[in-house]
Amino acid sequence: MIGLLRQNISIAQQNIKGQLLRTILTIIIIAIGITALVGILSAVNALSSTLTNGFSEIGTNTFYIQQYELSIERRGGNRRTVVNPIIKYRQVREFENKYKTALTQVGVTFQATSTAEVKSEGRKTKPKVIIAGVNQHYAENAGVQLSRGRMFSLLDISNNSKVCLIGSDMGEELFEGLNPLGKTLSVRGNKFTVVGVLEEKGSTFGNNIDLRVLIPIDVARGIYTQPNINYNLSVKVFDKNFIDRAKGEATVLMRNIRGLSPQEADNFGITQSDQLISSIDQISDALSIAAIIISLITIFGSSIALMNIMLVSVTERTREIGVRKALGAKRSTISLQFFIETFLISQYGSILGILLGMLIGYGVSSYFEIPFEIPWTAIIAATITSIIIAFFSGVIPAVKAAKLDPIEALRYE
Repeated sequence: MIGLLRQNISIAQQNIKGQLLRTILTIIIIAIGITALVGILSAVNALSSTLTNGFSEIGTNTFYIQQYELSIERRGGNRRTVVNPIIKYRQVREFENKYKTALTQVGVTFQATSTAEVKSEGRKTKPKVIIAGVNQHYAENAGVQLSRGRMFSLLDISNNSKVCLIGSDMGEELFEGLNPLGKTLSVRGNKFTVVGVLEEKGSTFGNNIDLRVLIPIDVARGIYTQPNINYNLSVKVFDKNFIDRAKGEATVLMRNIRGLSPQEADNFGITQSDQLISSIDQISDALSIAAIIISLITIFGSSIALMNIMLVSVTERTREIGVRKALGAKRSTISLQFFIETFLISQYGSILGILLGMLIGYGVSSYFEIPFEIPWTAIIAATITSIIIAFFSGVIPAVKAAKLDPIEALRYE
């Protein structure tokens, strides 16, 4: 049995080489469908995993109050873009002072710049450092962890102390691997003492958040005085049973602060990390479905092309089939030979498609500077798909070849 199988595989390889151009074109068509499936799914999985991991570190007990960049309203079939007003410093301070819900703490932050040049002891960074002003609760609310040192205290914030927390890459940029705690760095001529180093986070979408400096919020406002600064609030609830109540009271308070009447819609957004993760999952599912649809359409076309090649091959090799039958070959042997040819062609296309798809996924991951994950689910799905292609494309030609009458086949010219 094994010897017969090897013989059929050898014959199949020879016949594939004999119709090389048609085979290559069919392999490419199959590979395109598999590439779409593996490539899109691997890219989507990498993006989704990175974003989900980032939000999951925050925890489901924290929600954010922030400006929605855009909202969409439909009027007469047309879309109208509405920009919400920024959240001003006066509003976040009023929220901090008036929000008294039990078992909660309020964090405040704003990004002053993402192109700062930071100096220390004759060394300086490239102008790509993120400077953010924060209060004492921001880091805990945002799930930020320290690798060494301490967080900001209430005294640091209330006394406008010139202290800072730095990202993990700042130490390499400015202090050449030395312990940065207690060292001094300069931001726009202002001297800050490093009291803590943040845990490494890595780059996401080309944005290296390990190159950042956190400073007390009022100190940051004194250094960066540009108009229309937008602030973000975060509220951490220490008992998850009170999360809905906390969000409800935050919504009411923020509406009052923003001066909204009962008839007016919210002009700010309240989001929770699990809501963001859910949105990411929905987008990922939609892209995955799109990848599957694209690949199925392409695979359907490749199946027809592969079946056509094998039917032509049966016709061209009618006399050969007659000779083999006259020498005692069974129907099962003839049909197995053609089925093996179909299977090999589909697997060649599958392997090429998987390699190209993984290359696309790796390219997307490298471009956005996110970890690449081997898409095992997509690879398994692609392999199963290629086997299904081989089965449906190979059955009809194999049956046709097996049913040929040996006498009539020998007469064929």
